[in-house]
Amino acid sequence: MENYTYNSLILQLEGLRITKTNKYPAFLFLLQTYMLILIANMGIVFLIWTERSLHQPMYLLFCNLSVNDVMGNSLLVPRVLAYIHVPSSERFIHYYECVMQAFTSHMYGTNAHTVLMIGLTIRLNRCRNRITNPYCDNASLFKLSCESVFINNVYGLTFTVVLLSSSIGSMILTYSKITAACLTNKSKSLNSKALKTCSTHLCLYLIMLLSGMIPIILHRFPQYTEYRKISAILFHIVPGSLNPIIYGLQSQEIHRCLSNILQLRKIKPSF
Repeated sequence: MENYTYNSLILQLEGLRITKTNKYPAFLFLLQTYMLILIANMGIVFLIWTERSLHQPMYLLFCNLSVNDVMGNSLLVPRVLAYIHVPSSERFIHYYECVMQAFTSHMYGTNAHTVLMIGLTIRLNRCRNRITNPYCDNASLFKLSCESVFINNVYGLTFTVVLLSSSIGSMILTYSKITAACLTNKSKSLNSKALKTCSTHLCLYLIMLLSGMIPIILHRFPQYTEYRKISAILFHIVPGSLNPIIYGLQSQEIHRCLSNILQLRKIKPSF
């Protein structure tokens, strides 16, 4: 039986249901992944910041992506880590903190969508106090209400469809033009560079698209709650872990700068 507490400011965070034997492996996995995200992404930011040869629009885009990954995961992973060893009955979060966590979770997708979506959610009266997710997002917040959330669902799904349609459409248009340019251009080196860059972008885009779509779909199927929780965490840590690795591997400039730094450290005399 669900506990009904109208407009309660203290919410219970359900989190992940992990057995005692799996708590430490799950904790270590998330901690190591979080440290990898911090080190790899901040390393990319530091490298781009200090190397003048990397002060170009493409590398500034990498820098922006890394900062976004660090901020997004720093708002999520520490909270999940802190609650892994806490019984579900003792996992509490203040409603306003939950709203801010949901806001920042969605902010990185699109700011305008977040403001309107969170605005619709805040207007709802709350009769439940259990967040059925490892962290707060908008879908979890409007499930606290006993009122009709039809408008919230329609708005969220409509915007998702529009956002994905425009995103996929622009990707198809862009890659079509790049392909046409490569077919008409006889420069093998230029075509190879374009293909390498495009394949990297496409790989990251598909990873983020798949990681983002799975939680959205599973939110509509309560019987798959545990799968949704896991996919919601993977949505943050998978792109955040792979972005610096994939971009770093495909960028010759970043390779060159790293090699120069490592060589300088090897030949630097010690006193």
